[in-house]
Amino acid sequence: MKQLLILSGKGGTGKTTLAGAFIKFSQAKAMADCDVDAPNLHLITNFDYEPLESDYYGLPVANIDPNLCTACDLCRQHCRFGAIEKGEAYKIDTYACEGCGVCALVCPFDAVEMQESVSGNLMLWDQKERVFSTAKLKMGRGTSGLLVSRVKSQMKAAARADLAIIDGSPGIGCPVIASLSGVDMVLIVTEPSLSGISDMDRIIKTAAGFGLPCLVCVNKYDTNLEISEKIKSYCKENKLEFVGKLPYDVEAIEAVNQGKTIADIDCEAGRAAKEVYENTMNLLFPRG
Repeated sequence: MKQLLILSGKGGTGKTTLAGAFIKFSQAKAMADCDVDAPNLHLITNFDYEPLESDYYGLPVANIDPNLCTACDLCRQHCRFGAIEKGEAYKIDTYACEGCGVCALVCPFDAVEMQESVSGNLMLWDQKERVFSTAKLKMGRGTSGLLVSRVKSQMKAAARADLAIIDGSPGIGCPVIASLSGVDMVLIVTEPSLSGISDMDRIIKTAAGFGLPCLVCVNKYDTNLEISEKIKSYCKENKLEFVGKLPYDVEAIEAVNQGKTIADIDCEAGRAAKEVYENTMNLLFPRG
């Protein structure tokens, strides 16, 4: 199964919009949303039933037993994250606790116990020939990279397909690193701005560490034609495949607001996305 990962340097560039179009064009049988902090691809995948859900356990969280605690204050003094609140009874701020276990180590009365904690939930839509995997990380919880790996493993275990479309997280943080592992190609969606070029450059350098081929497309290219040309020149200079550009399209915004993809309606952005899709597939599945 070939895995195509779609990334962007920041939120709002149109990454998920393009991922939704690719899923529609390809009639994809395997899909994943690895933006576990704010997953939203499921809103346009049109499954008419509830997913199978399972708990995700990340790092353990500290818990203080008030019956054993003597208020010696050692735990609070040694907590680097300010997660221990002092009062009539010491207690843990679970949003701030990073699960390091230092408080349990320094407590002379064994009043602190590290307990398993649900850090998020995994979701899987498995409709025989069509599989969609995603997850939602709880606010303030870590190990997002591990959760992304679980999302991808869940998809691969259930999928029976030649192609998987994966919507990644914006940026270059832990979720993106985990998303890059094991994929075959990366499509970067950028926007025509100086910060867009900088964000794109960071992702390309990150993907290079995995030895992955990167393709580039520009969304809303007509909002700054000069920068759009600079992006094309950047790709040429760095021997990257430039697979197309999408215009700013009000109809595309309306489609997304209605829970549709730009491939579901006849619009300028949708037609441009089809060309980007075809160019991408020709590179992912070369003929001959």
